[in-house]
Amino acid sequence: MLKPCFSDDLLEAGCDEVGRGCLAGPVVAAAVILPRDFSHSLLNDSKQLTKAQRESLKEEIEAVAIDYAVAEVSNQKIDEINILNASFLAMHQAIEKLKQRPELLLIDGNRFKPYPFVPHNCIVKGDSKFYSIAAASVLAKTYRDNLMVRLSRQHPVYGWEKNVGYPTLAHKKAIQQYGLTGWHRRTFRWNLAG
Repeated sequence: MLKPCFSDDLLEAGCDEVGRGCLAGPVVAAAVILPRDFSHSLLNDSKQLTKAQRESLKEEIEAVAIDYAVAEVSNQKIDEINILNASFLAMHQAIEKLKQRPELLLIDGNRFKPYPFVPHNCIVKGDSKFYSIAAASVLAKTYRDNLMVRLSRQHPVYGWEKNVGYPTLAHKKAIQQYGLTGWHRRTFRWNLAG
């Protein structure tokens, strides 16, 4: 069972990102502030949910959230500053876009670059422990998956509508056969073997 809050009285924003392990596309982060009494029987880490469940939850989260925002950092920026820093940047940009200023950030994972003047707690597997982080996980994943499906129409040979940029065998074979697109990350270690 996920928890609604980490603190007793602070305005909390849950933050998560998706797309770190991809070969193509941006890294996307979301920040979500939920009502303190929020609960949901289905909401969990977005990777544990079906596409239909995520899409349904996305609408519910956006309808009930006190505030939410999504931000993306391009594959070119990832190549420039590395994926870890790009993940932090995406989370910072999502937090910056919030209209309500949170008093505490709940960050999925074990590392974070502090956001100015707002304390944070890093929570390993936080998207399966706190509603706000799980909600951020869902918003970030639905945003990024839908983006990759749209991009797959321009580059159909890579199968992004199915693999959303992750290094599947089909994706790696397509790179070997057709080369890289402008959406591929150039600095990742390319292991194109099966």
